[in-house]
Amino acid sequence: MFTEELKAFKRLGFRHVLLQILNFASVIASGLMIWKGLGIITNSESPIVVVLSGSMEPAFYRGDLLFLTNPPNERYQTGDITVYKIPGADIPIVHRVLETHDVSPKTKKSKKAAAETTISVPTLPHQRLLTKGDNNYVDDIELYQGLEWLERKHIVGKVRGFLPYVGYVTIAMNDFPQLKYALLGGLGLLALIQRE
Repeated sequence: MFTEELKAFKRLGFRHVLLQILNFASVIASGLMIWKGLGIITNSESPIVVVLSGSMEPAFYRGDLLFLTNPPNERYQTGDITVYKIPGADIPIVHRVLETHDVSPKTKKSKKAAAETTISVPTLPHQRLLTKGDNNYVDDIELYQGLEWLERKHIVGKVRGFLPYVGYVTIAMNDFPQLKYALLGGLGLLALIQRE
């Protein structure tokens, strides 16, 4: 089946194969650097996510690719579409903010050693969120696994844009792991036997 490819592989020589492996590794490393760079720019651990369910229809459908940002100084408003992760759950959830509540944090007090005076340092109020999928009948409290509200630390990002149906490739690779391994193996083999 791969006899021609194997013959071509043997003809290339050790140096050429090593060069191809290094080229393939540099492509992978470049992709990872771009991903991490996007994460730093958008302040999001995952700047691009795929919609995995139909809970946000008709706004987003299964397989849509979402672009996220998470600016630290921007407050979430009712109606914003957010992506959040609950501790212990691996899959991010895409839902709309239904309610927001501000909770005043305790003021921090610092003492000056010399004068022994107390100075209050004001901090921004903590924002708590309640979310719901557009296609769901009830809010997400049951999804929060014991939490009453979402806090800022649970939010992955706010949806800023999307590409419809582009994420189906990811869904197919997760549903059929053999497809993922075949695709990665084929790309690796192509990188090794490519002559240029």
